[in-house]
Amino acid sequence: MAEATANGLGQHTLHGTQAHDAAAAGIAPAEVHQEHPIRLYLVVWAWLFILSACSYLVDYVGLHGYLRWSLILIFMMLKAGLIVAVFMHMAWERLALTYAIILPPILVLVFVAMMVFESEYTLLTRTLFFGTEP
Repeated sequence: MAEATANGLGQHTLHGTQAHDAAAAGIAPAEVHQEHPIRLYLVVWAWLFILSACSYLVDYVGLHGYLRWSLILIFMMLKAGLIVAVFMHMAWERLALTYAIILPPILVLVFVAMMVFESEYTLLTRTLFFGTEP
């Protein structure tokens, strides 16, 4: 893979045949862009539809408690991941940019999980100390 910068305004990733064809045709590298097959977008739309249907089925079936919320959150994260990866073209970005965008939300989820465990511990100690639940 070769990278080309047009006047320092932006970087475009050129794959072997695209770069060679562009150079042979006398086209500047900035004018070459990557096109994805329509099939990719249709498959992603189908998966988004399936995941949305599964999310609605969780409510339709009548699941309750942690199972319900876990399934809804899992389906939500899967849909968000598909949208970010394909429609926002994150799957084709540099790894450093991907880490800069994906890593902070993951860390926030880790910290939220830590706070949940801490809150349960705090509730337990208060229950033991005061003798009743709030």
